[in-house]
Amino acid sequence: MKLMIASDLHGSEPCCQAMLDRFEAEQADRLLLLGDLLYHGPRNDLPEGYRPKGVIALLNAVKDKLMCVRGNCEAEVDQMVLEFPVMADYLLLELDGHRIFATHGHHYNKDNPPPIGMGDILLHGHTHLHTLEKHDAFVLLNPGSVTLPKGGNEKTYMMYEAGTFTLKKLDGTPVAELTL
Repeated sequence: MKLMIASDLHGSEPCCQAMLDRFEAEQADRLLLLGDLLYHGPRNDLPEGYRPKGVIALLNAVKDKLMCVRGNCEAEVDQMVLEFPVMADYLLLELDGHRIFATHGHHYNKDNPPPIGMGDILLHGHTHLHTLEKHDAFVLLNPGSVTLPKGGNEKTYMMYEAGTFTLKKLDGTPVAELTL
């Protein structure tokens, strides 16, 4: 399976459109969104092109390709307008023999890992900082943010294919890679 992973859209219609353009260009099978889809949150300034209704329309149009987890900015009202599940706190996946615990990152993260096994993958967003790290107990991955990157980073997403995670700028340029 070819999987695209993105996080922290925060209601930016142009960034959502750019992400979906990359999804199409990458010819991925599925798009895994790690939360904070519509609302910008009280700690963030309004992102460029803040238009949650536009993001709703864009995401609902590809609902059959999406897998999502709940971010700290999601609310029940978001589920009322989105036509795909967004309220799960985490998602367990197995890809090519690797177990992945996907979550937003505000509950489970590097400092508070979930009960996962040796060599499993903890995949989360929330920090808006991209990460590809192998630790003694688990692999830590974060695709960064497609809308509001922090720490001097650019807007990024991640691709998974055949045991390799590739971090890419929103224009598709590879930034870093981690092979399991």
